[in-house]
Amino acid sequence: MPEKAIRERVEKLREEIRYHEYRYYVLDAPEISDAEFDQLMRELEKLEAEYPELISGDSPTQRVGGEPLSAFEKIEHSVPMLSLGNAFNEGELRDFAERVYRLAGRRDLEFLVEHKLDGLTAVLRYEAGVLTLGATRGNGIVGEVVTENIRTIHSVPLKLAQPLNLEVRGEVYISKDDFQRINAERLEQGEEPFANPRNAAAGSVRQLDPRIAAARSLTMQVYDLVNVEDLELRTDTEALALLQDLGFKVNWYQSCRNLDELVEICKEWTIKREDLPYEIDGLVIKVNDLALRQEMGATARSPRWAIAYKFPGQQKTSLVKDIVITVGRTGALTPTAILEPVHIAGSTISRATLHNEDEIRRKDIRIGDHVLVQKAGDVIPEVVKVIKEKRDGSERVFQMPDKCPVCGAEAVREEGEAVLRCSNVTGCPAQLREGILHFISRDAMNIEGVGPALVDQLLEKGLLKDYADLYALREEDLLPLERMGKKSASNVIQAIGRSKERELHNLIFALGIRHVGAGVARVLAGAYKSIKELAGASREELEAIEEIGPAIAGSIVNFFREDKNLQVVEKLRQYGVKMSTDPEEEEASLVEGIAGKRFVFTGTLNNFSRTEAREKVLAAGGKVSSSVSKNTDYLVAGEGGGSKLAKARDLGVTVLTEEEFLELFR
Repeated sequence: MPEKAIRERVEKLREEIRYHEYRYYVLDAPEISDAEFDQLMRELEKLEAEYPELISGDSPTQRVGGEPLSAFEKIEHSVPMLSLGNAFNEGELRDFAERVYRLAGRRDLEFLVEHKLDGLTAVLRYEAGVLTLGATRGNGIVGEVVTENIRTIHSVPLKLAQPLNLEVRGEVYISKDDFQRINAERLEQGEEPFANPRNAAAGSVRQLDPRIAAARSLTMQVYDLVNVEDLELRTDTEALALLQDLGFKVNWYQSCRNLDELVEICKEWTIKREDLPYEIDGLVIKVNDLALRQEMGATARSPRWAIAYKFPGQQKTSLVKDIVITVGRTGALTPTAILEPVHIAGSTISRATLHNEDEIRRKDIRIGDHVLVQKAGDVIPEVVKVIKEKRDGSERVFQMPDKCPVCGAEAVREEGEAVLRCSNVTGCPAQLREGILHFISRDAMNIEGVGPALVDQLLEKGLLKDYADLYALREEDLLPLERMGKKSASNVIQAIGRSKERELHNLIFALGIRHVGAGVARVLAGAYKSIKELAGASREELEAIEEIGPAIAGSIVNFFREDKNLQVVEKLRQYGVKMSTDPEEEEASLVEGIAGKRFVFTGTLNNFSRTEAREKVLAAGGKVSSSVSKNTDYLVAGEGGGSKLAKARDLGVTVLTEEEFLELFR
């Protein structure tokens, strides 16, 4: 055959195979038999073997093409992946809707309801319509590159129906039938079965060998178009329709305008979930209007325009064998029920948090009680209620201790709190241990090779008095410890040294300031360029930041008032831990006319999203708030600006159009 004819035949085969894959894996409506499909694939494989120069990355033959990896690369997401808030009952669902109505200033809104698939979240990126990246969610900021494993999923198009640049999010999962088949095969081979489909999917996507992922019958449904070039979309339903047209398997969704209808849909799927071929652990409710989503924005943890409605958990009866107290890094004394092991939702439960003293009293939980246990949202084990009919008089009332069970210091309950805390903030071994484990964790300083067992030994030998002492460790300190050879000791010291260069937001999170999670730490690092700056911030300044509320602001101020905390921060500085953004980078990034100024955004922007605009201001040294006040320097008004625009004019705040805002950067 002439070269041109061969090329044309290869392209025609690829188009046919993509079409039939779409019919089979996405629409569940095949048009040809398996034998006919195999014949097309074999012909394509033969031609590509004879003419390897014709092989391309988007060919259906290349779904399993990569060599096993030694490790996964890390990648920062283009848009942070926030967690969703939860609604566990009708009342909380209605509360969410009412908050949305208040934020929108109207009630004629359309909601979108989707299945909350129980799998592993993944991000796909396409350039000119060709799949170029697959990544896991990770911590929401940084994920792992798993492109080769994603390529093995037949419901993921390697090439789109249009040559677009876009990014989507979805859920990778294993169907109920395939899960049963895989576990049966594992048992036959003498391997441990997977606990549940979610674990099976997550473990499959994170295999270093793509061939293992290919054998696991993974499926992916997309639910979010993160961004797409040169297309204006008004609603999420328009975005999902586009994704379906491009060749994606799209998550089930239904729109509704009535709050009562929304509640009924949630009740309906609570029952119907068992009929689905895959596991869902709830429903996701979103505002459908994309511009309104931008207007509503998000907290540091979750979007204000969406929530997850969690189904009531599976419930089983167990026995409370004991109640024990654990002490966390903030000194919280948390009671935990030790249960007779019981199997719920794919895992064995032997412990359940009882939260606090008030919760124990409210439910009247006693040692020896028979209780109803469930996994809240199919995740967190909890005691639902006591089965009092089974009491025989041998049950014992539990009393919270008045002293810390670890150090013996007085346990105090601050006004307005439900939690008892150890008062020995600077000397409690339990708080010290948990604080160090937090400091070395992945989202904090990410010190590999240092885990709980090593930390316990270092504390026992008196080598650590606080987390800053990690940087004083030497190889000779580690060599006498259990399971610590010269190579291991060297690796640990090197990992500790590397952590000195972690980003400012990692250090802020690592300090263990109460209420400051990884997302809040990133916000703070955008507003303040050094630990010194943050330590000097007032409550009022902190609360002016959009994502920072009174509780977080108060916690930050109180942390830096404590001499002990300041001493540890100073030790970190002396040991060479990076305490600020790079001074040269910082100076270069500051923009005159923006640095130090406070911005508020309203309406819909044409050139970038609200998040992108915010990041642009922060990178230039400015600050961003969610509400207009006398301290606001500029209000940037896009299309549809409402009450913020009126208030800005009343206060005499300078109002900029989007074009005038962009001029500040030139």
